[in-house]
Amino acid sequence: MIQASYLDWNNSVPILEKAYDAGLFALIIGPKGTGKTSLVREFAKRKGAKLESINFSLRTRESHLIGTKTLTNGTVSFDEGLLVKSMREGSMLYLDEINSAEADVLLRLDEALDDRRQIALKESTGEIVNAKDNWFVIATINPLTHSGTKELPPQLLSRFPVRISLEYPPEDIELEIVKKYVSEDNDSNLRQGIKLANTLRQAAAVEELFYSPSLRETIAFGKLLDRKVSPKEAAVIVFGNVYAQWGNIEYQKVSDIITSMFGN
Repeated sequence: MIQASYLDWNNSVPILEKAYDAGLFALIIGPKGTGKTSLVREFAKRKGAKLESINFSLRTRESHLIGTKTLTNGTVSFDEGLLVKSMREGSMLYLDEINSAEADVLLRLDEALDDRRQIALKESTGEIVNAKDNWFVIATINPLTHSGTKELPPQLLSRFPVRISLEYPPEDIELEIVKKYVSEDNDSNLRQGIKLANTLRQAAAVEELFYSPSLRETIAFGKLLDRKVSPKEAAVIVFGNVYAQWGNIEYQKVSDIITSMFGN
């Protein structure tokens, strides 16, 4: 398996470094599959920091952040959640897709992220937990055009004064990224796959299509080429077939684009 190193094409790591040194929390904004999580992992690795992460959805509850009471052999105890553990340890905390969380969850986050960096364990003893000085938080959000996302309340948005926009990279940079994951020298076909992905992304941006391919998919395309799958077949498998879930018209529209780029 190829171990790919992170390519910081957007010069984001130095910005996170400045935020970390200044004690300012950071927000990364961008579509799914642009490498937001890879960026956070790379930064934690460079800092030698323990990384705790929470992926937010409508199912995320306060208990995931704060903790829950448990009963074992007649004894009641309190199992602390990731937010509280991270504050106590001073680990790096990654809040992934924070704008998919429910309002009550965001309210508890806001309590912990203000300038005092503390939270009251009202679910347990009422203890005030103060974060260690080196506690650092990075959050990511998807654009509001993505399903399930909501606008962050202004006061919570202000907790992340360092903001990084991470869009899809230029085609030549995306080629460099994909080549880190493949072993065959197949630049011309990889370029075609990336060009196809960008064509579909542009169509999705103006709502001509329902789905926008991510970097994960161009990497998958390259890996299939490594396995001697033909370029057109790889394009259909990775980029084309997913559109069938929106019906034959959507699927045929993308199939025609693939045929125009890769032939019959």
